[in-house]
Amino acid sequence: MSDKPVAAGKSSFDLIDKEKTFAIIDVKPDSSFLDLACGIGKYSIEIAKNIGGKGTVYAIDLWQEGIEALNQEIDMKNIKNIKTILADISNRLPIEDNSIDSCLMAAILHDLSKSDQESTVREVARVVKRGGMLNIIEFKKIDKGPGPPVDIRMEEEDIEALVTPYGFIKVTGNDVGEFNYLLKYKKIT
Repeated sequence: MSDKPVAAGKSSFDLIDKEKTFAIIDVKPDSSFLDLACGIGKYSIEIAKNIGGKGTVYAIDLWQEGIEALNQEIDMKNIKNIKTILADISNRLPIEDNSIDSCLMAAILHDLSKSDQESTVREVARVVKRGGMLNIIEFKKIDKGPGPPVDIRMEEEDIEALVTPYGFIKVTGNDVGEFNYLLKYKKIT
């Protein structure tokens, strides 16, 4: 697990309208939240502020240095409600079935192969509770600005086709910055 993932160390966090993004994600106090491919945990730390002392943020990434950096930040800020996990998100997640209220995948799907996209979404569907939420932030398919090459960026329709077979229905889709959009889905099965 020492290989550095493609976009390790980069984050869409500094590109988004945070107020708008977190209003859409709408973290519930005392809930369970999964931040997949969390990197150094910028989203995890923000979510931990809103989830309360009885809630838990599970921050998972394959990038050991990112998890170590997040652990240092957690220790430095005395954050008690983030649990870091070193794991490959495209394999079975070390999370119980139907135990997560909300999940975030921020700018990661475009970096995964088609089969890894499917296995990751299948795992999300396994761990998210019925009625739970899946939030996906991706880069707009435009040939400007920061982010991945335009040929690997995903259209909203691509994400819709990927997640709906796993029991998710779209709740909303919004621009959350000049270069990013957020799609929110609810698990119905």
